[in-house]
Amino acid sequence: MIRTILTYLLAIFYAYAGYRHIVGPEPFLSITPGWVPAPEAVILLTGIAEIAGAIALAQPWSCKLRQAGGVGLALYALCVWPANINHMMMDMASADGGFGMGYHVPRMIAQPIIIWLALWCGRVTDWPFRKHG
Repeated sequence: MIRTILTYLLAIFYAYAGYRHIVGPEPFLSITPGWVPAPEAVILLTGIAEIAGAIALAQPWSCKLRQAGGVGLALYALCVWPANINHMMMDMASADGGFGMGYHVPRMIAQPIIIWLALWCGRVTDWPFRKHG
């Protein structure tokens, strides 16, 4: 039951984030590392990827599609980690200290948890809840 609830919550989170990437890309563009080519197109495509992953993760009728959504969202979270690190470095270097370590440290810690959660909700892994017997 908890896995199902978290699956739908994660899908809603990613669907909303994808929507925000598409309709209001400015905050995402501002934290995109300079080495990313065509950042506007990348932000648009990441929004589309988040929405597609959310749809795949949330549907109950195809285990393979749900697993693909989980893997895709986990890979997405891994790939955007450099933007989050870039945001932290830019923010902490600002004159006012930006959001501060109280914001950025939990965000950095959350990233691997979000990666795991996408895999767990996608039924790609049962770790660490696998029953031994």
